[in-house]
Amino acid sequence: MTKQLEKPTPPQDDDCCGGGACNPCVWDHYYAELQKWRIAQAKLKEQALEKE
Repeated sequence: MTKQLEKPTPPQDDDCCGGGACNPCVWDHYYAELQKWRIAQAKLKEQALEKE
């Protein structure tokens, strides 16, 4: 069984100002963390397949 990492939680509606001028936006941070999570999940899955 593949170990599951905790998926990043998206920002709440009121976490984003909606102005579009924030750099980085809370959504930028979320998407970066989500990408890291996806890469880590893929590595774990690959390791699990190698063990079979």
